[in-house]
Amino acid sequence: MARTGWRIEPSYNPVLLFALPGFLLLIWILTDTTATVVAAAGMSLIALMRWLAVDAAKRANRRLLRLAYEHAARYVLPEDLDYPCQMLLSRAQDAVDRILASRVHRAGLIDTIDNQVTLPEEVWQIAERLSRLSAMHREHGRLVPRELPSGLEDAFKPYTSALDAAWTSLSKRVRRLEEYAKQVMRADQVYHAHQRLEALAARTPDYQQLIAETVRDQVAYERIRELGEQARHVRKLFEESIDQARQTAGELIRPPSA
Repeated sequence: MARTGWRIEPSYNPVLLFALPGFLLLIWILTDTTATVVAAAGMSLIALMRWLAVDAAKRANRRLLRLAYEHAARYVLPEDLDYPCQMLLSRAQDAVDRILASRVHRAGLIDTIDNQVTLPEEVWQIAERLSRLSAMHREHGRLVPRELPSGLEDAFKPYTSALDAAWTSLSKRVRRLEEYAKQVMRADQVYHAHQRLEALAARTPDYQQLIAETVRDQVAYERIRELGEQARHVRKLFEESIDQARQTAGELIRPPSA
């Protein structure tokens, strides 16, 4: 609203504050009807309370709008930026958000206080310069003809070059922020892995017990294998005894040789 020049005018007329009691007094004098005056006063009171509620909201909005006008140079709206500048500012904000939301930042492993102060100030400076650059882009677009007369290209070129240089400088500034965010993200991954490793270190006795049980499993496996060998040996002996029994039985039923 402040950017577009809005004004919220008062919704009341101070004369009404005096006209209403005077009107009620006139009715009472002329008619001497107390009930009528009381009813009219009640209706007037309801209307007055409703007006006060509506006006209170408008007064609050007027205060906010006044603050917006007074501090117009201390904030940047998306509408203040052209699309490329909006995207560049969004990249800067995203990089800072990732840094401030990182585990290493919350754990105080990087300069937390400096980040909380310096990074928002860095974003503000970038936003302020992008706002000015967007305004100059719009002005440049209005002033510079789309088709320049022959021989005048060089006269306009320094102004275009100045805008391009400012854009390049701000782009590098945002890329440095993004590189810092990448470094913080890598530190975050290492920190996360370190926390997991510490959690595993606390479980070292459990893993040692698991290894001991594994050794016992190997001993048990060897013992079971030996029992299996014994079982196979017993079965072989049993099969051999069956063969011998069959052979003996065959010899009993064989007729004696003449």
